Amino acid sequence: MLPFYICLMKKLSNQTVLVTGGSRGIGAAIAKRLAREGANVAITYHASPEKAEAVVAEIRQSGVKALALQANSADPEALTRAVDQAAMELNGLHILVNNAGIAFYKDVHELSLEEFDLISAVNIRAVFAGSKAALRYLPRGGRIINIGSCQAERMPGPGGTLYAMSKSALIGLTKGMARDLGPRGITVNLVHPGPVNTDMNPADGPHSDHQRSLMALDEFGTGEDIAGLVAYLASAESAYITGTGIVMDGGTNI
Repeated sequence: MLPFYICLMKKLSNQTVLVTGGSRGIGAAIAKRLAREGANVAITYHASPEKAEAVVAEIRQSGVKALALQANSADPEALTRAVDQAAMELNGLHILVNNAGIAFYKDVHELSLEEFDLISAVNIRAVFAGSKAALRYLPRGGRIINIGSCQAERMPGPGGTLYAMSKSALIGLTKGMARDLGPRGITVNLVHPGPVNTDMNPADGPHSDHQRSLMALDEFGTGEDIAGLVAYLASAESAYITGTGIVMDGGTNI
């Protein structure tokens, strides 16, 4: 059993969180951090059940409930079923973190309409569909937190047309939802990570030196860095913040 003084410090006790794309990288870090804050956590995954179950097993060590749900974010019906199942099995839903995303880095003349449709489905439509499904459960004081990218505001090199487009769309989506949901006491915010050390963008990868050259801090962030900001936006301390995008990029865009 956890010490009593630690229990008192938990910000999200008796709340339920759903993190899409929570089997690895930033999503896994967010899921684990919110569990340490006392939340019961469901994660979705697309094609990595072993990784998802490993994250869930670690979350349960925090003394909370955890659930891994297979759902392709490109499929709105599958995503809606995951939201419903999370709410049913974990006794409601208080916080939705729209984290799942994909990226294509190609020159614009090499991009296909199929790639345009897929990145739009996963990075934009899934945020809308997941949020719509979650609204059946989110109470007053509920939170929707979208994960964008610093490239929504600045594209520092070629090849990122579709990714930047999709993350820029989340700015308008977040602001619009924040206006609509404000009377219900539900906040909607957007986090823009910069270069973060994950398997999708390793700090020792082929493009890491160029990325470091853009940063003020000269170092990649971690999933835990992003998770700390998400934990703040999920907590009661952020109750007066909505409709905003917070850039956390080590000074990449300054």
